[in-house]
Amino acid sequence: MIRVVILGAGNVAKHLYNAFIYQKQVEVIQCYNRKNLQLHPDQKRETIIKDLSLLKEADIYILAVSDDAIERVSGVLPFKNKLVVHTSGSAPVHIINDRNKRGVFYPLQTFSKDKIVDFTTIPICIEAENKTDLEILRKLAVSLSKKVYEISSEQRSILHVSAVFVNNFTNYLFSVGNDICNEHKVPFEILHPLIQETAQKVIEMDPHKAQTGPAIRKDVNTIERHLKILTNTTQQNIYTTLTKAIQSKYGKEL
Repeated sequence: MIRVVILGAGNVAKHLYNAFIYQKQVEVIQCYNRKNLQLHPDQKRETIIKDLSLLKEADIYILAVSDDAIERVSGVLPFKNKLVVHTSGSAPVHIINDRNKRGVFYPLQTFSKDKIVDFTTIPICIEAENKTDLEILRKLAVSLSKKVYEISSEQRSILHVSAVFVNNFTNYLFSVGNDICNEHKVPFEILHPLIQETAQKVIEMDPHKAQTGPAIRKDVNTIERHLKILTNTTQQNIYTTLTKAIQSKYGKEL
């Protein structure tokens, strides 16, 4: 049995708690957050603390807090030589205070408050400073996911940058597309199959080979018509920037 303490009450903390409570080989013995919030409706109140001095003995302490808080929280933990890990995609392992053994338990997924995720499909990136701690993290990760990767801090930073492009930026573009549809009273749901096909296609083939559209075709007339439709300057700038980027990547220019 792996005894776990989760520190934090954000989306990652809640999703991890909800995943761990269904694993027979894992026990979340305690959760810490300053507001004494429940991470799950069925969580026992006595397992929630807001005073770090009340932390119990555990095998792993998971800092599911913001990147800016990792160093501060790890620095005030009332013990030493315990395994403390963070869940950040971009923060290096050594940001954790060196009074404790340090590691990373990073589930690479986008977490929203009310959106249930299937942890068995989520890649979990682990890192530790010694083999013993790495093995404990591997056992914890395998309890949740079939996809576990030993990834260094440098590799994880690269993954995180890539994730911003494929998730955060694309989601913003989805929202722009939704805004354009709403402005012109066109149902955004008509684009849902296209969104699904686009995502599925880049899984099944190289994204470089999947590129389509007026930019790569050097379809100047269509590009000009699109720019006239867009009345928002920010949308026009995004359209122009991405068009130039696509044409530069594929060796074509306006």
